[in-house]
Amino acid sequence: MRISFLHTMDGNRQVFEQAAKALGLRAEDLHHEVRADRREAVDQTGAFSDELRARTKQRLLALAADSDAVILTCGTLGPAVADIKSPPVPIVRADVALAAAAADVGGSIVVLCAAESAIDSTRKLFTEHASKSAASVEVVHVGHVWALFKAGEIQACLAATASSADASYEAGASVVAFAHPWMAAAAGLVQKGRRPLDSPSAALHAATQRFSERSGDASWCPPPR
Repeated sequence: MRISFLHTMDGNRQVFEQAAKALGLRAEDLHHEVRADRREAVDQTGAFSDELRARTKQRLLALAADSDAVILTCGTLGPAVADIKSPPVPIVRADVALAAAAADVGGSIVVLCAAESAIDSTRKLFTEHASKSAASVEVVHVGHVWALFKAGEIQACLAATASSADASYEAGASVVAFAHPWMAAAAGLVQKGRRPLDSPSAALHAATQRFSERSGDASWCPPPR
């Protein structure tokens, strides 16, 4: 199957490609489009304008025309997906897929969020999905991780992310979720509990599953999370 991605950070290409490889998807079947200008426009105005929302919707539909599934990797642009009432192919919000996956696990959900500006929207999203079960949600701001990320100290950033996940498991978390796609590489460094959930894996799992259900082809199914 062919999957297209709409990113606002070029660095997210690699983490989604790695997650796709783990699912047995070929790199040549992945199409990446990076539109950093979309996120920058929101940052400059402080709002996701109707015009930008409409343009994002149009771009998602354009990608869908040549794909079996589309994944929007930026939560800031996420509301545009809701404007597409009858998508021709599955169009998946990575952050929604992650919240849904965490709710499926249930129990005590801890979400590690590095960017302070994303805390409120992350809490709202995860709480909405967790409300369908008896799960609880705690969003933990890991500001030191964000500082390392912005400084380009990636290995230290990933180590700090894993350490925060370990601390959450030691404190009683049933599952830890990484709020940002770039955190995914830290999952393998966590030692205290189950592998944390990350949005690249969750989104690809959701996209392939929906594609399989829509096409009626049960011969290929994604591995379980």
